Formats: sequence, C-alpha cells, structure tokens
Amino acid sequence: MRCEVVAIGTELLLGQIIDTNSSWIGEQLAMHGIDSFYQTKVGDNHARIVATIRQALERSEAVICCGGLGPTQDDITRDAIAEIMGVELEFHSDVAEHIRDIFASRGRAMPENNLRQAMVPAGASVIPDQPGTAPGLVCPVGDKVIYAVPGVPYEMHQMMQATILPDLTRRAGFTRVIRSRVLRTWGHSESRLAELLAGRIDELDAIGNPTLAFLASGIEGLKVRITAAGDDEAGAMRLIAEEEPRVRALLGDTVFGIDQQTMESVVLDLLRERGLTLAVAEVTSGGIAAMRLSALDPLGEVFRGGIVPTAGAVRTSLLGVPAEILGTFEAAKTLARAVQRAFGADIGIATTGQHDLGDVSGAAQTYLGLAIGEELAVERVRLPGDRERVRQFSVISALNALRLHLLG
Repeated sequence: MRCEVVAIGTELLLGQIIDTNSSWIGEQLAMHGIDSFYQTKVGDNHARIVATIRQALERSEAVICCGGLGPTQDDITRDAIAEIMGVELEFHSDVAEHIRDIFASRGRAMPENNLRQAMVPAGASVIPDQPGTAPGLVCPVGDKVIYAVPGVPYEMHQMMQATILPDLTRRAGFTRVIRSRVLRTWGHSESRLAELLAGRIDELDAIGNPTLAFLASGIEGLKVRITAAGDDEAGAMRLIAEEEPRVRALLGDTVFGIDQQTMESVVLDLLRERGLTLAVAEVTSGGIAAMRLSALDPLGEVFRGGIVPTAGAVRTSLLGVPAEILGTFEAAKTLARAVQRAFGADIGIATTGQHDLGDVSGAAQTYLGLAIGEELAVERVRLPGDRERVRQFSVISALNALRLHLLG
C-alpha cells in the first residue's frame, strides 16, 4: 500500500509557514506500515492542484491532501478533488449545521462564506471527527482514494488517528498490528549513534522484525525507534519489550526517555520525586529553557523561574554578577549560584559561552553551570550549528547534565 502526501497552500511555497504536517503524516504512515515515497507541495492554483493530485494517484493507491479546505476564495481543494472524481459539489446540510453550532458555541455570528465548507464532492464521505469548521473528506477514485484534511495541525491529527490511518490499514489488508517505541537519547553525535547501532541494525534487517531506525530531532534529542509487527498488540509489544533492553545496553545512560517524554519532563519528574526546586539563568539559550519548563510546571511547584540576563547591567544589578565576565567558565559558575540564591531554589543552572560574545565559529565553547545545594560544577561543551541550534542544544545539554547528576 502506497500513500502520498500533497500539502496545499501558496504560503508553504513562500516559506511563510513551515510544513510540519507532511513530516508528521509521513511518520504516522511509517509507523503503520504504509509505504510513502513522495511528498509534494503545491500552491493555491486549481490547475496545478489537479495535476499534482492526478500524478500522485498514478504512483500510489492513496493520497492525503492537507490544507485548502477553509471558507475563502483560495481554499479550492474541494473543487480540485471534485474535478478529479468527475463529479459536482453537493451541499451537506448536516455539515452546515455543525459549522453553525461551532460559531454559536463561541458566541459569534457565522459569516455566510463558511457554508462553502459544507460543499462536498458527490460520492465522497465526510470524516465524522470534525473539531473545527473544515470537514475532512474520504473521496473514492475507482479503487483508489483521496483523503482531504485541514491544515490546522490538531484538527488534522484527530482525523488521521480516528479515521484515515484505520481506513488505510484496512485497505492495505493488514491483519497484523504494527507498534513502535521511541527511545530518546542525548550525549552521542548522530554518527556515533549510527556506529553503536550498526551491528544490531544489520542483525534485525536479516530477521525482518522488529526494526531499528533513528532520527536527529534537535532540542528533542536523537530518537531511536523500535518498530515491531505482531498478530495482535500484545505480540507486537512483546517483541519491542524484548528488543528494548538490547538497544539500551548499547546506548547506556544517553537514553533519557521514551515516546512523548522530553528532557524537561524527565528532569521535572526527577526533581519532583526528590522534593527539589530549580531556577535558570539563560544567556546563551535566551529563555528557551524557562519557556519549556514553565509550560510543564505552570504553577511553579518545581520550576521557580528564570532570568535572561543578556545586558551586563542586568547581570550586575539583579544577580550581582560582574558585567565583564561573560561566555566563560567563571561566568557559568557564578550565574548558576546567583540564580539559585535569587529564586531561593535548591538548584540553579546557567548557560553562557563564546557565542554570547559574537563568536559564531564552530569551535566556540559553551559553558553549562550547575549549582546543586552547596556544590558547584561547570560542563564545557562544543555545540554544532548556527546560533539558534546552539541555543537549543545548550538547553538540552544543561538539563541532561542535571539529569545525570540527579541519577548519580
């Protein structure tokens, strides 16, 4: 079973919006054993949308069209699919009523152009799960199928999980269940991870089930995915449970979590278990750590708060740290202790480095300060990439250093 993804919207081609939907859909298709060899972006042009979807149907048994289902004049995915199907658009009163109900629940009057979204190609079915005003569609084309989903990520996710993925696996004739577990790691480079896993990947390729794959995911870490197929869920999960210890033995303590866990969620859980609190001073990371930690601990039960002391005067007046020490080992140590005391936290961590001085060379050093109780430590790392990558990598690296300390 082959399935292509067509992302629709001129804003995608202009770079005004990053197409995260296609990558998410591709990951889901892989996890469900559906082959996907092509992903395409096309602007809001009727002829080009029709040509793109037709080409996809020539190569694959299913096509997922993402975007172009809104109420405005440039939302023409429905019209393009109707042309491909060779049918007219029909008004669905139940869809219209659902859209009216959504606006009423928000206390707003519905613009009449929203009724465009109730127009459905004849012979297509509406996906029952409709969290927003745009209905998803299942559109048969001979023995093939086009799925149309909104570009709003949470709406698309719900339709994919509730309707499209089950329908694809049914059409593929799968009688087996495919499940995955993602091990999240930090501490090895991508090339080192490949080296460590190479032998086991070769062994599993010869066996065929389960399989191993890995993906570098920035601040989310390096992900190692174990995928297994079984006659039922219990069988698939049993294979994963047997393989996971082997992979963990190869990767050691670089494995910090599984599946949807993040470095910050793991660290917050460790701190909560130990009754400890945390504060952060971020020069290099510029508030990224505070943003991610506070999102998971909005009441401040563990994460007391953070400061971004970019200006030297701020470092001096708020933290008592000399303005001239920046991007150094001493600065990381002093900032960590200062923010620990300023917030009355058990632990203070800090990020600073040569990038803060305008040095963007690949050899620039980053210093991660940890003040844990009366103990002080600084870890020096060389982080790859441009300034934004260094900012993000400094966060996961600092939290990882704290995690390893908490684990002894």
